[in-house]
Amino acid sequence: MQPRDLSAHAPYVPGRGTEEVARELGLDPEELTKLSSNENPHGPSPKAVAAIEDAAPTVSVYPKTAHTDLTERLADKWNLDPEQVWVSPGADGSIDYLSRAMLEPSDTILEPSPGFSYYSMSARYHHGDAVQYEVSKADDFEQTAEAVLDAYDGERMVYLTTPHNPSGSVLPRDELVELAESVEDHTLLVVDEAYGEFADEPSAIDLLSEYDNLAVLRTFSKAYGLAGLRIGYACVPEAWADAYARVNTPFAASEVACRAALAALDDPDHVEKSVESAKWAREYLCDELDVPTWESAGNFVLAEVGDATAVSEAAQREGVIVRDCGSFGLPECIRISCGTEAQTKRAVDVLNRVVSEVPTA
Repeated sequence: MQPRDLSAHAPYVPGRGTEEVARELGLDPEELTKLSSNENPHGPSPKAVAAIEDAAPTVSVYPKTAHTDLTERLADKWNLDPEQVWVSPGADGSIDYLSRAMLEPSDTILEPSPGFSYYSMSARYHHGDAVQYEVSKADDFEQTAEAVLDAYDGERMVYLTTPHNPSGSVLPRDELVELAESVEDHTLLVVDEAYGEFADEPSAIDLLSEYDNLAVLRTFSKAYGLAGLRIGYACVPEAWADAYARVNTPFAASEVACRAALAALDDPDHVEKSVESAKWAREYLCDELDVPTWESAGNFVLAEVGDATAVSEAAQREGVIVRDCGSFGLPECIRISCGTEAQTKRAVDVLNRVVSEVPTA
């Protein structure tokens, strides 16, 4: 007995974790600075922590009320009908829901390269396939409607990541509108705004009232600091009101996650602190690193270091974990998450020393 052929599925490669690196190198985890996974260095809101503690005795109950409360709260936040908000276990859960709702066997998606590998993974899980458009390093990862449309051939779904991971570039509003007005009627544009809170560009959610070929992904993993709870959502056109109940996994978003997300929404000061901290760290990384970097609207900075594997491994030995971007097809680049002031300064000191010592690939 064997599973079906999964050879077309490239596994998702996460940033390395503190415990993993500490065991491998024989270090104390407390000695390590982890800047490899774009997590919130300030953690979750204290209100979210309290909500998690309060929810603990209720985890024997399915999260129907909490799920409904969170849906309604998000709908109010974005001026949508509750039916337009699809709460999910992380934004990747929303990707799966959209794939279920949209894809017939052999349908194709168009995704950015480099980009989030789960777009194509989800399509293939649902017996579709994926082709790519390039977000080119040679063009400083600029995102344009023209670049997408040059690769577009009537695909059922087109993923747009803004801010883009791993570069941090944004797709300007006018470029998105051009795409919405240019693709064929059967094509859904999926705007992934996982890092949207860190960007100055307005959310595409307000375009849902004008265009019925858009869906927007959001998450509580980044600015809200709830990555470990896996809670996110999609905002979809009003006409899709009855689709969610037909494609979602029953009770997939946990009671604890929903309650924590509700509490996090009640603490805008924590989000503002996290965003301002990331903006400071982005500027510091770009100004102080002795290597080329790209302007970023996310909570991370992409840097060109020559041999990314050698540099990231050397930095790990010095206690700083960054993301080797070889899995993104950028073997000469690393991605550094925005840490606290102390973490960011430590990373710059270590990386500048390591880059000067590691031979060029």
